[in-house]
Amino acid sequence: MFVTERLYRAANPLFSYEIIPPPRGRSAREILDIVEQIVPFEPPFIDVTSHSAVAQYEELSDGGVRRCINRKRPGTISICAIIHHRYNIDTVPHILCRGFTREETEDVMIELGFLGIHNVLAVRGDETNYEKSVSGGRSVNVYANELVHQLSDLRQGRYLEDIENTEPFDLCIGVCGYPEKHVEAPNLKTDIQRLKQKVEAGADYIVTQMFFDNQRFFEFVDECRKAGIKVPIIPGLKVINSMRQLTSLPKNFQISIPDELADEIQENPKHAKTIGVNWAVRQCEELFNNNVRCIHFFVLNDVRSVLKVVKQF
Repeated sequence: MFVTERLYRAANPLFSYEIIPPPRGRSAREILDIVEQIVPFEPPFIDVTSHSAVAQYEELSDGGVRRCINRKRPGTISICAIIHHRYNIDTVPHILCRGFTREETEDVMIELGFLGIHNVLAVRGDETNYEKSVSGGRSVNVYANELVHQLSDLRQGRYLEDIENTEPFDLCIGVCGYPEKHVEAPNLKTDIQRLKQKVEAGADYIVTQMFFDNQRFFEFVDECRKAGIKVPIIPGLKVINSMRQLTSLPKNFQISIPDELADEIQENPKHAKTIGVNWAVRQCEELFNNNVRCIHFFVLNDVRSVLKVVKQF
C-alpha cells in the first residue's frame, strides 16, 4: 500500500520508523533484530536509508597508501525485500542522486518493482569525499527535483530510452523537508520554494528532518501551505539519549536543540535517556493534538528509547 493511502485511511495515530543498513562486513541479523522489536507495534511503513560510495585510505605494509572506494552500508534493497516479504510491512527505500547515475536509478526501480515495493523516498544525498565519474552515454540527477521527475516519468511508463509498449510503475514518491531549512539554503522561504519544485515534479508526500521544537514544525507547515504545497507533511523525530548528542546532532544534521532540553540534560547527564524519552512523548502529544496523522522516528541505533515513547500511545 502507498504511504499516502496509509495516512488517509488511518483511524488512529501512526508511528513509522527509519533504519539504516548494517556496515559492510556485518550480518543483516542486527537490523532484523530491530525490525522484530518494531513489528508488534504494527508500523505502517519502515524507511531504509541508502548510502553512496566514499573514498577510504589504507596504509600498506610497504609504507604506501591505497585508495579504496566502496559503500560503507550496502544492502538497502535486500533489507527492504526481507522486511516486505517476511514481515508483510511496507518499506520505503531511499533513492539517491549522489553516487548513482540515472541509468542505475532506472535499474534499481525495475528491481524494486519486481519485488513489489511501491514506495520510495527521493533524496539528493550528503556530500562525500568521492565523486563518481560518469562514463559516456550516462547521465546524473544533480538535484532531488530532477530525481523526482525521473521517478514520475517511470510512473507514466516513460523510460530513459524510447521503449514501446511499456507498463507504468505503481509508485508513491516521498521527499524530504527541513523545518529549520536545508544547510545550503539562504533562508527558509527559498528552501520551501525548492521543496515546492519537488512536489510539482511529482512528489506525493514530505517527511521532515528531525526537530526538537514543535513550533518550528508548525511554522514550517504553515509556510508550505501558503506556498501552495498541499501534500501530506510527516514530522520526523529523534529521541535524544546522551549529552554527547547535544553537539553531535546539530553538527551532523544541522538542527538546533531547545535551551530547555539542553539545560535539563546538562544538569542531569546520567538521566539523559529518560529526559529524551519524556521530551519526545510531549512532542508526540502536541503533534497528535494538532491533527498530525503520523510521526516518523529516526531509530538509528536506539530502538528501545523509541519504543518507550510509542508505548505511551
